[in-house]
Amino acid sequence: MKGLTEQPLSALDGTWRYLTQTMVDIKKTEPASSAPPGMLKVPAGDFHFKVKGVEIEGDDAHGVDVQYPWEPHPNREHDHQMQLDAFYIDKHPVTTTNYSAYLKASGYKPATGHEYRWLLNWDGKGEPPAALADVPVTYVSLNEARLYCAWANGGSRLPHSYEWQYAAQGTCTDCKYPWGNNKDQSKYPTLTSGNRFPGAEPIGHYSPAADSPFGVADMVGNVWQYTDEFQDAHTRGVLLRGGSNYRPTGSNWYFPQALELNTHNKYFLMDDTYERAGTIGFRCAKDAK
Repeated sequence: MKGLTEQPLSALDGTWRYLTQTMVDIKKTEPASSAPPGMLKVPAGDFHFKVKGVEIEGDDAHGVDVQYPWEPHPNREHDHQMQLDAFYIDKHPVTTTNYSAYLKASGYKPATGHEYRWLLNWDGKGEPPAALADVPVTYVSLNEARLYCAWANGGSRLPHSYEWQYAAQGTCTDCKYPWGNNKDQSKYPTLTSGNRFPGAEPIGHYSPAADSPFGVADMVGNVWQYTDEFQDAHTRGVLLRGGSNYRPTGSNWYFPQALELNTHNKYFLMDDTYERAGTIGFRCAKDAK
């Protein structure tokens, strides 16, 4: 405390400045010449990437949300014309069945002392309950999602947030949902609240009516999905896409939904044990020749 107070506050610079961010690199995979099992091809193309953060507080003038590499500082609103290479993406989020196969093949377990909330809904077993067989895997951290993708289909990765959005929108930049602009409740899970968490719904229930123009399913309203990580001098955060089927009863300040394809939310990262949540899942991507 003596050291911290040696310099008077009046000697410090009072000018407000943006705290710049870096988008964490996602390394390209070995390119595939045909669709790996469970994946669909998203063709190369021009994409008008328009998205905004749904954080309740803050604005562009004060650096809320994230800073993409083409931006001079963090913004809530993002608008960028870009050329995307072809890639493959999982048709559905990774399921508990997929993740169970990975555990058997890899032998993965969290480090001792870091098991808290890992696969919390599996009842402490190495295999999911039968009722969860076709349900997106949740209660895994960002790094655990990355490890799974690196194993899957000979080496995959998490999608960039703009790849995720392109896979969901296709060339319809103004489409708010994979099927268009009509917020049709028959095409995604009903949002629940209350103090009882129901868990995610099984995959595929809303296909093909709710699939994207490229045939990608379960993009919105069931589980949030990990994409890009951003870092600054003090914090780390990952962009979550697609919203979830649950938001607890209580304050409106609780993590807002981002069901619409032109929105995302930012989830702060601290440690595997704090990141695992029953509302967050993921899907993998792979580069194409």
